[in-house]
Amino acid sequence: MAPAKKRNVSSVKTAEKSAKKAKVDLSKTVERILESRKHANDVFDILESLQAEQEKEVISAVAACSELFCALLERKELFLGKLPGEEDALSGGYSAEDKYRIFMRHRYTSCVEILLEHLSHEQYDIKESAMCCLMKFAAGEGLHPLEDLDWSEHYSFPRELIQALVDNLLSKATDNSLLISRFQEFLEMEDVRYYVMSSIRDNVGKVMDKSKGAVVPVYQNNVFTLMSSISMPNQESELTNFMVKQEAKHEDWKAAKLHEHKRVFERMWLGFLKYKLPNSMYKKVLVILHDSILPYMSKPTLMIDFLTAAYEIGGAISLLALNGLFVLIHQHNLDYPDFYKKLYNLLEPSVFHVKYRARFFHLANVFLSSSHLPVYLVAAFAKRLARLALTAPPTALLIVLPFIYNLIRRHPSCRVLIHKPSAEDGEFQTFVVGIGVLTVYELSVGYVINVCFCVVTEPFEDPYLTDEEDPAQCRALESSLWEIKSLQKHYHPDVAKAALLINTPLSEQEDDISETLEVTTYELMEKDLKQPEIKSVPLEFETATRLLKGGGDVLGQHFCLA
Repeated sequence: MAPAKKRNVSSVKTAEKSAKKAKVDLSKTVERILESRKHANDVFDILESLQAEQEKEVISAVAACSELFCALLERKELFLGKLPGEEDALSGGYSAEDKYRIFMRHRYTSCVEILLEHLSHEQYDIKESAMCCLMKFAAGEGLHPLEDLDWSEHYSFPRELIQALVDNLLSKATDNSLLISRFQEFLEMEDVRYYVMSSIRDNVGKVMDKSKGAVVPVYQNNVFTLMSSISMPNQESELTNFMVKQEAKHEDWKAAKLHEHKRVFERMWLGFLKYKLPNSMYKKVLVILHDSILPYMSKPTLMIDFLTAAYEIGGAISLLALNGLFVLIHQHNLDYPDFYKKLYNLLEPSVFHVKYRARFFHLANVFLSSSHLPVYLVAAFAKRLARLALTAPPTALLIVLPFIYNLIRRHPSCRVLIHKPSAEDGEFQTFVVGIGVLTVYELSVGYVINVCFCVVTEPFEDPYLTDEEDPAQCRALESSLWEIKSLQKHYHPDVAKAALLINTPLSEQEDDISETLEVTTYELMEKDLKQPEIKSVPLEFETATRLLKGGGDVLGQHFCLA
């Protein structure tokens, strides 16, 4: 075994030496090519190393290509205009100077193609070095355009190279999130960001139309990662960092105008969101929608179709979609009459058991914070929550009860739900309902088995229609909050105490529910099991110095020791 190990170490050292030697050789090759055109054919050695199997050799070749072709671009030794074929260049009437430039332009094109292929390489270091090299080429082409145009009327920017780079970043088979995060630094340049957004829109249209609108998870994740990496400027005065500075008419350049950035930004997002997305992607988009997307759109109300489609999915996605609609209604004057009807239909027993429960009640509190909502609507939400509270776990009840109280505080007309003489004088029926399911932790600490039940007293005829989807037709104002009265007999003392508050006049100050939104069953149980601290016994303020002396000598005035 020892000789084999020795050969292995020897092979590693040999590979390192060969890679170091290749780096030195490539540097000398670049120097020879730039010094004399008679060494032009040595460029093939660099391109051959660019396709090598060893990682270090490839990275060295990338650095050599960057140095060589950036210098050739600066010297203007690459052919300008429409590139003829190499055979046509040999047979045509081109001068020796033009033939050399055509030859090197073809080698430059080959180098770009290989680098674009390396963006899909298995080794991240190779992908990163290839991408950085391509961006150096883009900067070089911006300063020294390869298109033979009248630049007094046109703007120079390597759009085709940026488009090719974006097309390869948005792979359909490989997750390029890490590489895209590295590309983010280039998006800080205004012109790069502008043309990248335009390239994304074109790429999404081609790929998704080819897939006939079917979900392409890896590709769509790459697209979202790239689009969410774009930070839009807030004012036109912030547009100062350009990769390519236009010599003439810079102010008229679309990439230098904020409204053009917003227009392309809007078209990019709308073009992406019009196709079906993976469910996880809907969540990612909706979370950043109101902060990172809507403020930078020219017409934010165009997102209504996406938000409506997202609501139909259900669960947390529906809630997040309503949040986006709420922003459009309040900040962009969107007319959406079914908003509160959709929110009302999200109130189901499952909402107390999902992981987004805290976010749901936080947003619901925001949605229902206005004091201008109609009374029937607020009463419907209060009654629906009270009915759901009968089977909710204690952690949820500590949120729901203050939530209902706050609704009544904001809308005093809803106090009729508390005092309902017809319900008090009528007949009631008593029965037992289950209060959630005991967790493993609750069972392990020895809670008595009847904690999962609650005695409920309900009027024989409650006019409230539980199955009605329209809050305007559920007849909540004709009913009462008898459910809260029943919760006063709840097994958990904190819940029973919270339910007892309805027996006294509610204070004008609203309850802060933010402290209870994140309370878990574990925390609640730990609080119950914690031993109360022994309170100090209140004593007399003035310390007694002797018997019947102290406290102002009151005892001494009326008693004496015989």
